[in-house]
Amino acid sequence: MAVSKTATQKSKAASKPDGRGVSAAARPSVPETRKDAAPSISAEERRRLVERAAYFRAEKRGFAPGCELEDWVEAEAEVLRLIGSA
Repeated sequence: MAVSKTATQKSKAASKPDGRGVSAAARPSVPETRKDAAPSISAEERRRLVERAAYFRAEKRGFAPGCELEDWVEAEAEVLRLIGSA
């Protein structure tokens, strides 16, 4: 069953040209930001994040030797995925 809008609802919708209640001309200019832009972090900060993630992976497996490179590579992939650089 379709529900039609009342006259009040129609007039309110007509007064909201962009659907937010404020006309585009009345809003202050805000620079557009890309939604797909990755956060800007330094290479050093990214390395620290990878280092911590690799440490936690090693800790989780009891610091058993022989998997250090695997821990690092998986941690690096995780960090890059999370910050959006992959």
